[in-house]
Amino acid sequence: MSGAYAGDIAPKDAWKILEDEKDSVLIDVRTAAEWQFVGVPVLDGLGKQTVLVEWIRFPGGVSNAEFVEQVKGAVGGGDPALLFLCRSGQRSQGAAAALTQAGFSRCFNILEGFEGDKDGEGHRGRVGGWKVAGLPWAQG
Repeated sequence: MSGAYAGDIAPKDAWKILEDEKDSVLIDVRTAAEWQFVGVPVLDGLGKQTVLVEWIRFPGGVSNAEFVEQVKGAVGGGDPALLFLCRSGQRSQGAAAALTQAGFSRCFNILEGFEGDKDGEGHRGRVGGWKVAGLPWAQG
């Protein structure tokens, strides 16, 4: 699926883009429940805010039909780097592809997502991802 968007990048590479490119945008596509109970990336140190737009609606688990328009509204004009994040790097692939189809040329999927892959005990948040990379985040 990586051919449908600009590519997959590690969390620390995403941070570097956010740091280096003033107009770059981090878009967290998880659900409102995940933002509230698991946490969200914090970009205050960069003078930015994470854009929160559900790819799949909660509750109900249905696709967000307004996703592309909501992201466009949050991003504004131009063609900035758009960095998509979900729990583990799966939903964000679809989001990156959708915004690429909508005309943005620099859409990236953040590998491992916010929580990373499951460890040997079936728990997330210990192997890979934004949190394990030591990048700033906060819990609601």
